[in-house]
Amino acid sequence: MQVGLLSTYRNPVQNRAAMAWLWALLLMAFYIDLYFFDHLDVAARLVHLPSKWTLYGLLYSVAMCVGGYFMLRKHGSSRYHQVRTAVLVAVQCTLGFLLPLALDFMGRPAYYFSYFFPLKYDILFPGTLKDMPVAVAIWFIAGSFVGVPLLVFYKGKRAYCSWICGCGGLAETFGDPWRHLSDKSDRAWRVEQISIYMVLALVFVMFGLVIGDAYAADGSAVRAVAQHTRSFYSFAIGSVFSGVLGTGLYPLMGTRVWCRFGCPMAAVLGLIQKFGRFRVTVKKDMCIACGNCSTYCEMGIDVRAYAMANQDFKRASCVGCGMCAHVCPRGVLRLETRDDAGPHEAIGTWTLDL
Repeated sequence: MQVGLLSTYRNPVQNRAAMAWLWALLLMAFYIDLYFFDHLDVAARLVHLPSKWTLYGLLYSVAMCVGGYFMLRKHGSSRYHQVRTAVLVAVQCTLGFLLPLALDFMGRPAYYFSYFFPLKYDILFPGTLKDMPVAVAIWFIAGSFVGVPLLVFYKGKRAYCSWICGCGGLAETFGDPWRHLSDKSDRAWRVEQISIYMVLALVFVMFGLVIGDAYAADGSAVRAVAQHTRSFYSFAIGSVFSGVLGTGLYPLMGTRVWCRFGCPMAAVLGLIQKFGRFRVTVKKDMCIACGNCSTYCEMGIDVRAYAMANQDFKRASCVGCGMCAHVCPRGVLRLETRDDAGPHEAIGTWTLDL
């Protein structure tokens, strides 16, 4: 039994008690102020930072560093989590904060090199690409359509969602105390399947409209629709869903609300994972139905049901965080990458120190 599991639901911040609601309100208030007001711009100037977004990047990085420290105090017996957490924090601090800060101080556009299309939905818009240095444009195009998809096909969705992405990074570090609150019901799964692909469809509709707008005459209907669609997406999805609710609901609904129900990148990578080599494998007839794996799955997957059925599984939503294998007292679960070629297939295992 891993440290901290028995006391999880006794902590009022972790069991939806009044303190958890207070945390949620504070987080939502912070994001509302960030997206819709200018108070943080004043705070940024006081500490000599260029803008509120730079200050936000600093606070985000600090939250991940502190959260990662406490996460490893609880789960640091696993080599997998040690390395994964170190990589997540390093990517955020360098690609998500220091490099954009350096570019900003040099008077150049601040690019976030760890975010790709369709998560960074506007990075491949014609107007955006036109203003980029060629090398930067190649990075985002190649990463969006070649690099990340190939990485996910061979190593699983975890390679991006649990090792690189800043949204996942905050969930895995700062959000770790609330990972057990994700809804594991079939109803939640059905809502997830509908909502995440609706957001993905909206991204592609918007992308098509913007492409059409690039070649449309001034004042055309396409231009007007494209502008309204971008405004709606920026407000409803980019601000409210991913920020205010996606992070604000950590203490009430778990840490992957945005990743599970809304992220268009997660939707695309999940489809690739279904055809790829990654899966969670189960040691046959070893599960004792303790339920730790399902409880601590932040993506709401009922892992215990698969383990009791002796069934290896691939789920589009699985981000390969490895927590199900880590908290299993009998080592029933493993994260593996294997070719579906036949009985003599080569298997690459990312083992977990239990």
